[in-house]
Amino acid sequence: MTDSFDDLAILTATSDAWQLLYQDEHLLVVNKPARLLTVPGRHPANRDCLLSRVQLEFPGASVVHRLDYDTSGLVILPLTKKALSAISIQFQQRQTKKLYQAVVAGELSQTQGQVNAALAPDPDNRPLYKIDPNGKASQTYYRVLKTLPEQQASLVELEPVTGRSHQLRLHMKALGHVILGDPFYAPMELQNKTSRLMLHAWSLSFTHPVTEKAVTFQAEPDFFSAFTASVSP
Repeated sequence: MTDSFDDLAILTATSDAWQLLYQDEHLLVVNKPARLLTVPGRHPANRDCLLSRVQLEFPGASVVHRLDYDTSGLVILPLTKKALSAISIQFQQRQTKKLYQAVVAGELSQTQGQVNAALAPDPDNRPLYKIDPNGKASQTYYRVLKTLPEQQASLVELEPVTGRSHQLRLHMKALGHVILGDPFYAPMELQNKTSRLMLHAWSLSFTHPVTEKAVTFQAEPDFFSAFTASVSP
């Protein structure tokens, strides 16, 4: 899920460290903190990013997919051209499986379902996007993991079939349950309920480019420390 806003504004990089979850001679799997670009932005002030930090330790690391600035979670960083090519093909052919967790406003009426809603840039509110029947087809599966009555919210798992910009944010908004802390699509009251966007890429499955074995990596989100004091559990 890339975010065009990354290229249009100065975004302060978090001091939180990235975490190395797996490494071999072919690739790394890391956990990116929220409020950190995956790759350098166009603005000179946005050079600090996940890739630049990882390359201090692993100079050969490259990027095959991205999470946006506000989103935390798992990222694969190939270390060889062969790995880069093989994993790129898997992403292009939708052979990877990505699962996200999000905390959304309210309690969903259905415990699971799917959203099919095409997305397009919103020319009147750049860099935002909007649901548009003439846009690019977009599909997301959702499943309620837990209700959070004290926060008047729900913890949900999201599986994007497509990977459009702002897809998960807009699809949850379309259900009437915006992601808490979303600076783009949540009303101010729900933005201020948490100190970050409550969206985390928690599970990533793919085929190892050399061993050809199916692998899955997971990293649970640390969401509850992000609730503001007034709604802290």
